[in-house]
Amino acid sequence: MAVVVDCDSHVMEPADLWRRYLEPRFRDRAIRIEERDGIEHLIIGEQVVLSGVLAGLGGAHIPREELFSGKLRYADGCPPASYEPAARLALMDDWGVDRCVLFPTIGILPFPTEDMDLANAYCRAYNTWQAEYRQQAGPRVVPMALINWRDVAAAAAELARCLALGFGGVFVPPEIVSGQRPGQAHFDPIWRLCEEAGVPGCLHVIVRFGGSARPFASWLETAPGPIFGFGLGATGQLIPAVASMVLDGLFDRFPALKVVCVEAGCGFAAYLMDRLDEKHHFFKASSPLALRPGDYLRRNVYFVAEPEERTVGAMLELVGEDRILWGSDFPHVDSRMDAAELIRGSIVGLSPERQARVLGANAAAIWPG
Repeated sequence: MAVVVDCDSHVMEPADLWRRYLEPRFRDRAIRIEERDGIEHLIIGEQVVLSGVLAGLGGAHIPREELFSGKLRYADGCPPASYEPAARLALMDDWGVDRCVLFPTIGILPFPTEDMDLANAYCRAYNTWQAEYRQQAGPRVVPMALINWRDVAAAAAELARCLALGFGGVFVPPEIVSGQRPGQAHFDPIWRLCEEAGVPGCLHVIVRFGGSARPFASWLETAPGPIFGFGLGATGQLIPAVASMVLDGLFDRFPALKVVCVEAGCGFAAYLMDRLDEKHHFFKASSPLALRPGDYLRRNVYFVAEPEERTVGAMLELVGEDRILWGSDFPHVDSRMDAAELIRGSIVGLSPERQARVLGANAAAIWPG
């Protein structure tokens, strides 16, 4: 039977994770949830980053009108499979999923602190908890390392620790960090580790709640609604991030490096290839590359399809039969509990070989069991 791999799933971190796993000298500044006047507040770096709707960080199993009623707490949005290894394995069995790639939820949110020692400690604490989680769940879960990209030396050291613990890759923020694009040589110590270990860097969408770092920030200031924000925010982050990796020569410096684009769908891939190749024809002198931009996207980059995408077959044809994966985004607010069945339904018209590739064969080449 064909292997099935969910390439975009998440944990919901226990609210006391950082208080338990941080080194003692940092525990008074732990990431935590505090309730004040009946309202929950998520505190990171001693700043409130989200209030009142913490259940909506998860909540795939809850009707949306109930989820945002203001009556639920963070714990209500966390089904057991989001934090308990045994429950996760049971859910995977129910879905017919052999392996899942695990990303953080709270840990993905940007840390609003200039204290790099604290930010590095936040990452270590999360990764230590994930290492224990994997020990209990076994090789069916593939954790992604959380590192502080603002401190490259510390990030590389932490990534090396995680790789030794069996992690399958690293979460990559799809944005400018400390004035540097993700493909610039500033981050090469991290990329070198990934290439040498044969693990991918995973560009995964970040939910931004405010400020100019949000894609289409000026549009969002007019309050166009969550469909606009969730619908366009993902590609608004992923397209410039992966394009910059190509155009900054990252894949010339590291030709065997793998990058996975997560939670933005796959339908933009062929458009981006064509668009960059066309403009490269006119402006290639300004961006010297060994290949055309589209060639790197076909060689080095993978794209995770959403469960109900209709363009999967076209992307297999135009981008590459080994380039397309799928993900559920469980248990986040914009995911569904029937995600595994939806992706099977979306690709039912493809050949059996192509169905097997999308469901898991392509992912198994990145993350062997």
